[in-house]
Amino acid sequence: MHKVLVLGASTNPARFSNKAVKSLRRRNIDVVAIGKIPGTIADIEIRVDPMPDESIHIVLIYLTIENQEGYYNYIRDLHPKKVVFNPGAENPAFKNILEEAGIDVIYDCAMVLINSNKLGIQ
Repeated sequence: MHKVLVLGASTNPARFSNKAVKSLRRRNIDVVAIGKIPGTIADIEIRVDPMPDESIHIVLIYLTIENQEGYYNYIRDLHPKKVVFNPGAENPAFKNILEEAGIDVIYDCAMVLINSNKLGIQ
């Protein structure tokens, strides 16, 4: 079973990060959610402080470039198989850091990938 990290998670049901967590949980995918404000989405607690987790397979980024820099080392050091930058989160500098670390980078809508089973998770 793969584990997915949703970075930029929000309790607001209108936000795509919230919808992604719910969609992943409906598929029984393990999810870690990190956001600015603690709360809960479905049965997942939103963490405010990132914690090491060697079992993260995919990272979904829902943060603007300005809010990503503090997570560069954290995400790289998780060694996920892939990182998905959702629309509005595209970051060429971070993309280069991740690719240099051997991590696949995708610029796409995670919800489309999840719903079409193209995210590569079971």
